[in-house]
Amino acid sequence: MMTIEADPRWAQIKARDKGADGAFWYGVATTGVYCRPSCPARLAKPQNVSLHATTAAARAAGFRPCKRCNPDGASFDAENAVLIERACRVIDEAETAPPLAELADAAELSPGYFQRLFKRQTGLSPRAYFAARRAERVRAVLGKTRSVTEAIYAAGFGSNGRFYAESEALLGMTPTHYRDGGAEEELRFAVGHCSLGDVLVASSAKGVAAILFGDDAGALVRDLQDRFPKARLVGGDTAYEQTVARVVGFIEAPQTGLDLPLDIRGTAFQQRIWQALRAIPAGETLSYAEIARRIGAPRATRAVAQACAANALAVAIPCHRVVRTDGTLSGYRWGVARKQALLDREAA
Repeated sequence: MMTIEADPRWAQIKARDKGADGAFWYGVATTGVYCRPSCPARLAKPQNVSLHATTAAARAAGFRPCKRCNPDGASFDAENAVLIERACRVIDEAETAPPLAELADAAELSPGYFQRLFKRQTGLSPRAYFAARRAERVRAVLGKTRSVTEAIYAAGFGSNGRFYAESEALLGMTPTHYRDGGAEEELRFAVGHCSLGDVLVASSAKGVAAILFGDDAGALVRDLQDRFPKARLVGGDTAYEQTVARVVGFIEAPQTGLDLPLDIRGTAFQQRIWQALRAIPAGETLSYAEIARRIGAPRATRAVAQACAANALAVAIPCHRVVRTDGTLSGYRWGVARKQALLDREAA
């Protein structure tokens, strides 16, 4: 007969493995309660532990639910995801940034803990998320009207001066320039070569706006034109080719890091996803579902996949680190073979 200590589930209990929650429950004879595997209570002695496939089986064995881990309710992660999703909705609908204390009070958490939880789930602080959401509103209004003033107040800015002080950081260009579709925006670019094929790097005045993989330099330039149809593309000089060389060096040796300013363009929701991707350490992977939970939108798995597909900054926003729930590789805009190669290098 297998002992508790020889059962692999005991190792999950010792590790307080949140991933095992819902797969089984365990009872503790000395306390008379049953718990989820991740229960933070003091670890019971293995001789006092029994394993149960369902909560009904645990109750039938005479155990009552633990008040600390609430095994009959939602997991801590699920409850936290709901809290953050609710906070994101409040921020989305706000005209001015809600105070941290107010958001934390609504979640019945301390401001410090709420701030850490929000950032862990979304990749952004509440204030940074509000700024990204307001940037999205600015882009939406500027795309529908010829009036910059209307966009200013629709986006929640209290004055023209404050808006213009922040507008280029929000848009990557002046409001009028953005309203006109980015006409004449200048993007410097160059195509280099690495062991994974050709790589195109393009930069605006704000930072690197595109890193694209391919097997044909001409096709990469056409892809860049399609992504930035009104921009003026300028071939990079020797100095800019050094930027390309730094990107190529990072592709070949991810451990070196990529310390370059980025011009990340996307909706507030896409930026939440991309920030979560950038928080994945090199050498590790997460599933699309896990990313959705981390941004506080557990049902948005498809949206996570769509944001990965829309990513224009290969390796800088590491969408190659996102895999299926079973750990297998899914599609990658620049080819599954490149995705596997990048993961292999990071794991080395």
